[in-house]
Amino acid sequence: MNQKIFKIACVSTFLACAAAPSVQAQPLPLGNIGALFNENVEWKSFPAFPQEIKLAVLVGDPSQSAPYVVRVKVPNNTKLMPHTHPEDRIYTVISGVFYIGFGNVFDPAKLVAYGPGSVVVLPRNTPHFHWAKSGEYVSQVYGVDPLGIKYID
Repeated sequence: MNQKIFKIACVSTFLACAAAPSVQAQPLPLGNIGALFNENVEWKSFPAFPQEIKLAVLVGDPSQSAPYVVRVKVPNNTKLMPHTHPEDRIYTVISGVFYIGFGNVFDPAKLVAYGPGSVVVLPRNTPHFHWAKSGEYVSQVYGVDPLGIKYID
């Protein structure tokens, strides 16, 4: 009886380990189970952003017409001037305070502060701007379709 229980426990453990998500380098592909620990996020410069702003691709390929998840790290006092994105976006604030305002002209009076855990839905082609006015923030962006940014002159 004990041998039978031991065999069942071993098989159950093997199956559980085989089904567990593998922790890997990013970005995680769509269609597979996967996981990424926060300490393994790889931050890189993104050509459309000022040099001090970093982007990390977590899931998918943001250059394709498919779902993706990226994170954006913006250092203290950095401003992103008015711009639009060609894709619908859902922002989740990971850390810090995310200030976003809407319109074609940067106007500090229009900024709204969103703390960690807040979610902001941004329809495609909505003019907006950001300011890390109270310290560094990290936001996570979910989108579908190629990631894009167009600054408003």
